[in-house]
Amino acid sequence: MNKVHVIALACSSLLLAAACSEAPESATQAQSRPANEVRVIAEVLQFERERTRVEAVGTSRARLSAELYAPTSGEVVSVNFEPGQAVKAGDVLVELDSREEKLAVRVAELRLEDAARLYDRYTRSADSGAVLPTALDAARIAAETARVELDRARIALADRTIEAVFDGYVGSTDVDPGDRVNIDTLITTLDDRSSLFVSFDIPEAFIGELAVGDEVQLETWSGKVPVVAGEIVDIGSRIDPENRTFVARARVRNDNDALRPGMSFRVRIDVQGELYGVVSETGVQWGADGAFVWSVVNGQATRVPVQIVQRREGRVLVNGALAQGDIIVVEGTQRMRDGLPVSYDVQRLAGSPAAEPVSDTADVATDALAVLD
Repeated sequence: MNKVHVIALACSSLLLAAACSEAPESATQAQSRPANEVRVIAEVLQFERERTRVEAVGTSRARLSAELYAPTSGEVVSVNFEPGQAVKAGDVLVELDSREEKLAVRVAELRLEDAARLYDRYTRSADSGAVLPTALDAARIAAETARVELDRARIALADRTIEAVFDGYVGSTDVDPGDRVNIDTLITTLDDRSSLFVSFDIPEAFIGELAVGDEVQLETWSGKVPVVAGEIVDIGSRIDPENRTFVARARVRNDNDALRPGMSFRVRIDVQGELYGVVSETGVQWGADGAFVWSVVNGQATRVPVQIVQRREGRVLVNGALAQGDIIVVEGTQRMRDGLPVSYDVQRLAGSPAAEPVSDTADVATDALAVLD
């Protein structure tokens, strides 16, 4: 094996070692770097919004909900539904005895026919002068009155049936055929539960932080139903002076009909705040004047005071004189001091998108190619 082949094999091994771990410095690199330079692990500063999780207890109601009462008193002759049955708008749920009302409609129809004939006869004779104007007016009023009486009789007849006012599911009932009911008798309930509204209280500190359209997570206390996503549809305009909260309401779809009106939910909302720099917790140091981080500026260590905004799993949101893309030292901080020459490898911040690696392994590859030449 000649010398060129030996050098090529050595360089290939050097490139492989540089790709997997920190490679030994070449003689050229060692000569070009200051004697007191420190090599550290750093990360590229990224910015994220502060997130505050708000939890509340919510109570649901159907998208449309009604309690059906009898519009008038009477005897029940028919109950046309079963509890829990799906019904359509206009379906007759309960019928009351309507014999008298039907007779009243028929009488009103006859009176209207008679009044209409008299008014028509007077109208045809008015031009000949055989009918006085006062008689014609009286006939017209009688015909109009008879028409109103017929409408009233028809309304009274319609009140003898209780109908579904929208599509939905009926509840249970205590009414049976033969019972007598009045206007205070609850016939049944009717719910359109294709979607539910969930109302919950939010502390006043978050007023202005929530908006219509924000997403919320809803979970039943039993845990038998998977967590579902909802959307805030309205926000109360007042703060309750007793408990210092305001009411928000979210809508959740119920396509599989697994949820019921009246259910209680654990409501979770992630409130988005301001943008702050986020660094690994190992990069945050403490001194006599508070927290700080080490930033690499023009190859030198620079101490930057920061304030801790929020802690997360392995990461910290900080507020300070930092900008997107700054290089923050996260390993080797114990050797840092202002103005110290620094070289670094960049690691990806845990939980963040992968960053472009920035390290001195590129210099190693360049040196190897130079040897080959």
